Amino acid sequence: MFLSELHSEEREAFLELANLIAAIDGNRSIFEETILTKYKKEMELEDYQLKGLAIEDILKIFKSERSKNIVLVELFKLIYSDGVFHHQESESVQIIKKYFGFDSNEFASFKDWIIKIKELSFEK
Repeated sequence: MFLSELHSEEREAFLELANLIAAIDGNRSIFEETILTKYKKEMELEDYQLKGLAIEDILKIFKSERSKNIVLVELFKLIYSDGVFHHQESESVQIIKKYFGFDSNEFASFKDWIIKIKELSFEK
């Protein structure tokens, strides 16, 4: 949704991070794969080859508040795509929250917003 606003280096870093999060529970769902494919297309990185960067190396690439907000919103979209918020995903999100300096209220607002959007997408 907002990934096209990221700079080239941020786009690659986001793709690394999204793939890391999708695989963190040991099982990539069809829903997560679909979202990852959409991310690649939106960012025009269909041929990007993952480098397997560490989360700390990825996170330091995002400097602006706007970029950090985009990352968090899009990651919640990925995490909730399969309907389950796994413990490992929660731990990773907490690392990201702390690294980016989000306060609890701001963090909760992002999370709630994504849940509401997901619920709307299933209504007929």
